[in-house]
Amino acid sequence: MAKRSAKVLRRTKETDIRLELVLDGTGKYKVNTGVGFFDHMMELFAKHGGFDLTLSCKGDLKVDSHHTVEDIGLCLGEALLKALGDKRGIRRYGFFLLPMDEALAQAAVDLSGRPFFAFKGRLPASEIGGFPPELADDFFRAVSDSGKFNLHLELRSGRNSHHCLEALFKCFARALSAACERSGRDKGVPSTKGIL
Repeated sequence: MAKRSAKVLRRTKETDIRLELVLDGTGKYKVNTGVGFFDHMMELFAKHGGFDLTLSCKGDLKVDSHHTVEDIGLCLGEALLKALGDKRGIRRYGFFLLPMDEALAQAAVDLSGRPFFAFKGRLPASEIGGFPPELADDFFRAVSDSGKFNLHLELRSGRNSHHCLEALFKCFARALSAACERSGRDKGVPSTKGIL
């Protein structure tokens, strides 16, 4: 069976991004965004989702890391949408509850064709390696919007910013991987509408 994959190039005055995503991968990654902590988050996204990810970004980091993080979210969502194609045979839904030491996060995904993002919880305020925690919200919203899927994230508990963000990225990866998985039972589109 052919691997589902997509390449996305995005060039603006703020960012120059090249992203390749393989849904049926092995968790291999090559990531360079210019933001060390965000590299770490994207690497563990690939590893824990079982996706192969090649990502490079040259962004206007002299301003801050916002454009880099949000635009990569847009590219990742676009690549996901392209790689899924007509979504025949996928499970469509994914859910994961993930502990990371004192942090506990959950993610629920519906590859519905309709963008919607909700976040519940409170992120600690301390910046990590040039990555303000509130940028995670911008990233996940961008992925959901451009990927046209429902994403509900909740940070149930946590004190350490690194642990909280890592738990969110890992549980998102696991839930998304489950939703993208081929069910093996139904080869059609998982919707009574016949389209997603």
